[in-house]
Amino acid sequence: MPDYAMEEVISEFKRNHYSKIYVTGGPIERGAPLHEYRTSAEAGAATLIRLGLNADVVRAVPAPLIRKDRTYIAAVALKNWLLQHEIAESSLTVISLGVHARRSRVLFQEAMGRSTRIGVIAIEDRSYDSNRWWESSQGFRTVTDEIIAYAYVRLLFQPRKERV
Repeated sequence: MPDYAMEEVISEFKRNHYSKIYVTGGPIERGAPLHEYRTSAEAGAATLIRLGLNADVVRAVPAPLIRKDRTYIAAVALKNWLLQHEIAESSLTVISLGVHARRSRVLFQEAMGRSTRIGVIAIEDRSYDSNRWWESSQGFRTVTDEIIAYAYVRLLFQPRKERV
């Protein structure tokens, strides 16, 4: 997520007194040799810390490199990490950028199971005007891609049963 979105994550964290932030994401594939972090989870966690969050409340939970169902696999990686560390979260709030948030919530719910309540917060994507998304190529691509991806999740998605 862009820095402005990470600043909003910090504001949300402080405003609602969350206990932890788990940052998920897979390997960085573009510019990785120039980057000090191997995964977007590690880069995101470092960004939150550099923007002012205490390192004790931020945890990077990397997901493996995968070409299909990346958001779901990131959610499974988080579930597995929580199980390995014997942490039982009865509820989680997923914070995502723009229209991706709706699909993220569905996939995190699928991965975490019905015993965990999943909420969602969509941070506005400033790369286009969300009220007139169809007027920019970025907005049109983003929204139509997510419409298709959401339909895929609702109609065709088959969750993997194995642990990541």
